[in-house]
Amino acid sequence: MVMAARTIPNLRMYPFNTTLMGVLKGVLDYYGIAVSDAWAFGGSGHAFIINIHEQLCPSGPYVWNYEPFYKLVRNLGVQMTDLGFFSKESTPEERKRVEDILVRSINAGTPCSLLNMENQLISGYDDDHLIVEQPWPGHDFPPKTLTFQTWKELGDEVHVNFFTFTPTEKADDATIIKDSLNAAAEIARNPDRWAEEPYHAGLQAYDAWIKAVKDGYGASHGNWWNGTVWAECREMASRYLSEIASRHQEETSKAATALSVEYGKLASLLKRASDRKLAESEKIQTLLESRKAEESCINRVEELLSLLRF
Repeated sequence: MVMAARTIPNLRMYPFNTTLMGVLKGVLDYYGIAVSDAWAFGGSGHAFIINIHEQLCPSGPYVWNYEPFYKLVRNLGVQMTDLGFFSKESTPEERKRVEDILVRSINAGTPCSLLNMENQLISGYDDDHLIVEQPWPGHDFPPKTLTFQTWKELGDEVHVNFFTFTPTEKADDATIIKDSLNAAAEIARNPDRWAEEPYHAGLQAYDAWIKAVKDGYGASHGNWWNGTVWAECREMASRYLSEIASRHQEETSKAATALSVEYGKLASLLKRASDRKLAESEKIQTLLESRKAEESCINRVEELLSLLRF
C-alpha cells in the first residue's frame, strides 16, 4: 500500500484511565462540542458503568455491550460506528478492507479508533502504518503504529475492533441528563443488558468481585486495574452530578449535590479496593461498603429523576 502520509490535525487523546473516554473526549473536542470531562463521562453513561470478570480479568472495562452506550454518545453529538472484530485468524484481505475504510475516513477528516489492549485514537497514516495515539504520556504502551495487513505490533494479542466517529445532531441538555440517569439506573436494575457471563455488571459486579477476591484474585493486576478505572468513573459521576446541580434550582439542585457527594465517597471506596496489597478481609469489607453505596446512589438517582422537570 503506497500513499501520501496524512494526519488529522487538532486531534488528541485524553490520558484518562478509562481509555474509551480518552478517545471520546478527543473526538468531542475535535468536532467543537464543548463539554467538560465530567459531562462526557456522565452524558455518555460511562460514569455509571461497572463490569467485572469472574476472575478479575483486566478486560472488565472493555468487554460489555456497547449498544446502549452508542445511543447516549449520539446524544452528545457523535455517531460511533463499529467496523467489526478481527482476530489473529483474520486474513490480509479482511484486514485490507477495514484499513481502506480507515484511510478513507482519515482522508475525509473523520476520526477513527481501535480497541485491542486499550482504546486508541487513529490519527493518521503513512506509507506503511496507521498512526495510533498512545493513551498515557511517558508510557510506550500500547503500540503507536499498526503496520498495514500484518498488524505485527500486536503480536499474538490480536482481538481488535475498529470504530469511526462522525458528527450528528446533539440532544438538548435535558435529554442528555434524563437518558444518562435512566441508563445509570438500568445498569443496576437490568445488568444482563450490559454484560454476559463470565462478566457481571451493576450490583452483580460487586458480588462477582467479592467472590473473585475470596478465590484468590484480590492481589492481581486485574483487581488493581478494574478498581482504578471504575473509581475514575465514579469520580466523574460525582462531578457530573455537581454540574447537574448547578443547572437546576432548590430541591432538585440539593438532591443532585447530595448525590454528587455520595458518588465521591463511592469513588474513594473503589480506589481503596484497587489496592493489591490490601488485606483480603479489608478488601471484602470495602467492596461490601461499595456495593451498599452503589445501591444507595442508584436509589437517589431514581429519586432525582422524579424531581427533574423536562
